[in-house]
Order: sequence, then C-alpha cells, then structure tokens
Amino acid sequence: MKYPNGKKKRFTNQHTGSPSYGNRGMTLENDINQTNLYYLETGKAVIHKKPTPVQIVTVDYPKRSAAVIREAYFKQPSTTDYNGIYKGKYIDFEAKETKGTSLPFSNIHEHQIQHMKAVVEHGGICFLLVRFSAKDETYLLPAKSLFAAWDNQFHGGRKSLPYSYVAESGHPIPFSFHARVDYLSVVNKLYF
Repeated sequence: MKYPNGKKKRFTNQHTGSPSYGNRGMTLENDINQTNLYYLETGKAVIHKKPTPVQIVTVDYPKRSAAVIREAYFKQPSTTDYNGIYKGKYIDFEAKETKGTSLPFSNIHEHQIQHMKAVVEHGGICFLLVRFSAKDETYLLPAKSLFAAWDNQFHGGRKSLPYSYVAESGHPIPFSFHARVDYLSVVNKLYF
C-alpha cells in the first residue's frame, strides 16, 4: 500500500488473546476529544473543548522555536469544558473523572453551576460527564439532577456526588471503538 508521506506503517501483533477493555490507558478528556473528533469527521456534531483564558506575563525566547512561558495567570474563571452544536441545539457540558466512589463537589465550582443553569434556562442541552475510573464506568448526569444534588449540600446533604446517585440519576455511556465516550447516543434518548 502506498501512503501519502511515502512511509510504510509497521503493524505489530501486540494483542494476543481476547481483548480487554478494563485498562484502556486513556483519560476521560482524551476519550472525549477523540469522540468529538469522530463526531466532527463524520458530520454528526461540532463540539470542542473550550480553551482556558490565560494572560501571559513573561516569556523567555532562547530561540524563536523554543519560547518558554515563565509566568501566566488565569484571566477569568473558566465555565465548562466543552460546547458546540448538535441537531441545531446548543450543547454545553463539564467532564470529571474520579478514582473513588464519589465526586467531591469541591471539584465543581459555583460559577460553573451558574453557567450551566443559564444554559438550561436558555434552552440549551447541559450535563455533567462523570467517569468512575475504578469501576471503568462513565455516566451522563443531566444538569437538573446535578443542580438538585448541588443545592442539597447547602441543606445538610452530602458534599459529593456518590456513585449510587450518579448511577441512579444518570445514564451509562457506552464505550465503542470510534466514539470512545458516545455521549450523543444518550443525548438522543434524553433530548430528541
């Protein structure tokens, strides 16, 4: 086979035996980015990771091609991780991964909740993706379920999202080869 760059790809037989999905070696963010790329390339949706706004203060230029940022600050608090459009609807979501059996609310910020509430009020699709890495399970938790748990913490409730709540109020996201975190399959069931 001829390749565009003239180099041949070397194939190795690294996988002997049955495939294992238990240790995929990817973080949730990488899986989402790969999924979003697949969605974009197949024309399914346009969803991107939002860059964090940073003010660069000091940069060293030892060589033009080797600039090093020495000092930088966050310009403003970031909102959520991802946004885009799917079937004519605005989508906005945050993604969190935990090694434990609960996700501490300290990992979610008040300004993110306020942003998510504004998205919901304006008719956008908004949710939280949570991966429990020890269980190798990823869930889509609709924003309204997140808001209920968030508000409950201020009335003597838990200071975290336990696995049991996410599993009961959320929706498991299937793992597939191309769409590693196929969250749009869940969005289709919930919103369309």
